[in-house]
Amino acid sequence: TNIPPHNLSETIQAIFAVMDDPDITVPQLMEVIKGPDFPTGGIILGRKGIRQAFETGRGSIMIRSKYRVEELSNGKKQIIFYEIPYQVNKANLITKMASLIRDKAIQGVTYLNDESNREGIRIVMELKKDAQEEVILNQLFRLTPLQTSFGINMLALENGRPKQLPLKDIIHDYIDHQVDVVVRKTQFDLKKAQDRAHILEGLRIAMDHIDEVIHMIRSSKKDEAGLSQDLCDAFGLSMIQAKAILAMQLRRLSGLERDKIENEYQQLLLTIEDLKDILANHDRVLQIIRDDLTEIDQKYGDERRTEISDASVDMEDEDLIPVEDVIITLTESGYIKRQLVDTYRAQNRGGRGIKSLTLNEEDSIDTMISMSTHDFLLLFTDKGRVYRLKGYNVPSGSRTSKGIPIVNLMTLEKGEKVNVLVAVPKDDESETLLFVTKNGIVKRTSVSEFENINRNGKIAISLKPDDELRFVKLTTGQDEVIISGSNGKAVRFNEDQVRIMGRSASGVLGFNCDGSEVVGAALSSEGDTVLVVSENGYGKRSKFEDYRLTSRGKKGVSTINITEKTGKLMCMRSVTGKEDAMIVASDGIMIRVALENVGIYGRNTQGVRLINLNGDAKVTRMTLVDHEEPEAESEENTEE
Repeated sequence: TNIPPHNLSETIQAIFAVMDDPDITVPQLMEVIKGPDFPTGGIILGRKGIRQAFETGRGSIMIRSKYRVEELSNGKKQIIFYEIPYQVNKANLITKMASLIRDKAIQGVTYLNDESNREGIRIVMELKKDAQEEVILNQLFRLTPLQTSFGINMLALENGRPKQLPLKDIIHDYIDHQVDVVVRKTQFDLKKAQDRAHILEGLRIAMDHIDEVIHMIRSSKKDEAGLSQDLCDAFGLSMIQAKAILAMQLRRLSGLERDKIENEYQQLLLTIEDLKDILANHDRVLQIIRDDLTEIDQKYGDERRTEISDASVDMEDEDLIPVEDVIITLTESGYIKRQLVDTYRAQNRGGRGIKSLTLNEEDSIDTMISMSTHDFLLLFTDKGRVYRLKGYNVPSGSRTSKGIPIVNLMTLEKGEKVNVLVAVPKDDESETLLFVTKNGIVKRTSVSEFENINRNGKIAISLKPDDELRFVKLTTGQDEVIISGSNGKAVRFNEDQVRIMGRSASGVLGFNCDGSEVVGAALSSEGDTVLVVSENGYGKRSKFEDYRLTSRGKKGVSTINITEKTGKLMCMRSVTGKEDAMIVASDGIMIRVALENVGIYGRNTQGVRLINLNGDAKVTRMTLVDHEEPEAESEENTEE
């Protein structure tokens, strides 16, 4: 048998519920008695096992340790476990945790110590700065007794026979037992009261005939038994009453003592009446049980210690990580980090921007992408290789932190640099990836070829020595493509003009750069207008249809009027006009602009100023995120 402990108050309330409604269902009962309550606390995962045990008498529940995550002054985090599962040996638990960390089965832990004392459990674990605490926690729960199962087997002796008892049966049996106890106790008290009343009746008779009694005792020549018999015959007493009279002390003859006997007798008659009423009335028996239990609850009842969570037991590492929209930023010198999208508030066009991260003088933000933590992130290098991570595998950083070197996440060749990030959502229906190189070479490859990529990466496109990969786009197969160069020219063609090739293929000419280099690639499915931004912070939107549909490999038409004031074309994207653009300058300053504030102009115009730049700073990157209403700017923000 293995019956878990339950909370006293909850159990008593459940007994009352069954008394009130003997046909109550288990789900209704579970609103009162939530489940087992262990003295060591912890968390029970899910209610399925509890309900099964309550309905059948047998079930299994999962108990998890309670913990909290604290941030230290040095930026590291520590996990503190302060409640562990019932019947788990703490010393063995810590030994197991230490061996897993030592054998590198769990990575990212720098310190483990048992700081428990008489106040309670305290197991402290310090993590590396870039460690994912959610993943480490899930590994600990899966590999150590920090999470353990408890097999409930409610086997008990019922009328001398072993029986597996559901919750309702146990409560019914308990109530029946208590009824039996109360009835037998009442019967015992009744017999005791009746016996005492019988003696008092005899004493009352003796008092009424005290002179005759005294005369009989003084004149009698018989022994005690004979005298008792004479008293019985003379006054109609029982032998017990006669013996009680003979044993009576002389002080009982006083008037005061006589009153006491009379009062006691009258009180006993009331008690006997009450006890008989209890035995004749089942509701009164139940009320006595209820009163006794209420008193016990008030005296010993306490709050539940074990929390019951609706979380699933069979969780993957990923399930513990919240689904959040994040920005992944990658710097020129190869530092990567992720942050929540709402780190950057929207500002009005031409605003000063805020500092996005702390950069070295020679460093600048190179690539930005908006995605979900649970999406796949494909990382393409300038040499045409591809790597794959989940969004949450990129360590998070604060708004001004630099991030971590990307070489810590993957194996890059000497001189190789990640320059394209592509988010692939879980339910994405895109069929192909479109590649565009610096020299205008294009290629299409099926998305399915990028599903299994190990830490060392794979070839995504074969490049000529003087070329490098610039853009990678997810396409549907029916998209139109616009490719633009730094000279302000752009060409538009159907993607089906580029046949699907294997990963190692080189591709075909998509845009005649005419001495410039490719700075933008956009798809018709991404939006109905084309956003262009120059390196000096000027930008505009133009209608997609303004670009004549031609075949691939052409020099194209003007997309922006390039002047000394605007500088070269820096980037081009397809937009709907409902997004916000995050524009990043080479000095690390970033601004978030609502595209509804950016006007639609003809192809051959220079546009309006989108960001005010400091000194020699140039616009280096732009990414699109969901629109957010701008906040009123405070003096402090403006200065920043």
